[in-house]
Amino acid sequence: MDPITGIMLVVLVVLVFFIFRNRRRTQRQQAELQTKMVPGVELMLTFGIYGTLVSIDDENNVAEVEIAPGTVITVHRQTLGRIVEPVVADDDAAATKAAAAGSTSSYSLNEDHAITTDPAEYGERVDGTTTSPRENDTDK
Repeated sequence: MDPITGIMLVVLVVLVFFIFRNRRRTQRQQAELQTKMVPGVELMLTFGIYGTLVSIDDENNVAEVEIAPGTVITVHRQTLGRIVEPVVADDDAAATKAAAAGSTSSYSLNEDHAITTDPAEYGERVDGTTTSPRENDTDK
């Protein structure tokens, strides 16, 4: 057996190992999520709506989610994205920072790292520097 065939077989075995390991991890995470999906838990649907789980019907694969007081929607069970867990502050500085930002919610999924939407002026770069429109032109 030549070395190239041996290397290819080793790479194939490693690839199969990682495929099975990732599948097992995904199945474990799905099982854990299903055990946490009980009525009364706050969650986020896969399309971004937050609400409280009211009930789950396993036979019909539907769930009822209350998105506002008195407003209950019926969704497919697969759209139940993830559980929204309360944020636990490690120290008083984090609590002070949240209070200074005016945050009234005790839940957070991700921080907002979006680019500002201030429109750039003509000839202005996004980083704030300005250039002349004819800066790169040379007179001949």
